[in-house]
Amino acid sequence: MHFISLISAWAIPVLITFIPLYAFSRKVPVYESFVEGAKDGFSTAIGIIPHLVGMMVAISVFRASGALDYLMGFVAPLMQGLGVPSEVLPLGLLRPLTGTGSLAYTTDLIRVHGPDSLIGMIASTIQGSTDTTLYVLTVYFGAVGVRNGRYALKVGLFSDVVGFVAAIAICLLLFG
Repeated sequence: MHFISLISAWAIPVLITFIPLYAFSRKVPVYESFVEGAKDGFSTAIGIIPHLVGMMVAISVFRASGALDYLMGFVAPLMQGLGVPSEVLPLGLLRPLTGTGSLAYTTDLIRVHGPDSLIGMIASTIQGSTDTTLYVLTVYFGAVGVRNGRYALKVGLFSDVVGFVAAIAICLLLFG
């Protein structure tokens, strides 16, 4: 365990030092390459702003319209019958949409129920087992100009469902 902690503490500083030194030894203009990459990153960030704004508006409309509450009211009794705490269900919908929103919701669940509670453990496991699929598709596809991402969307959302179900099943099996 001490060895893993040592690797964790030194991995990033070693990489941050090694990569520029290696590039310098290969006669790569390190600073100029960094500045050129930063310019490209800035133009990419500017290019994806409309995609991010569109996604944020859609999420806000979904939540403000009451659709999230309606959907949770419909699904909660079914999940409670399976032994799944209804408090974690909104996380299954929020996580593919927004990383910040789902993290805030997870933080609130942990604050209310505690980190060692079943709800806290399920929420933490969901947070680590799923991804912000719509955000990722918006940012990356918007950055490179992909127009048809329907297959990636299907696979990403399916992966989120599998991660959500697996997180609940494993937590119920181990801690429930």
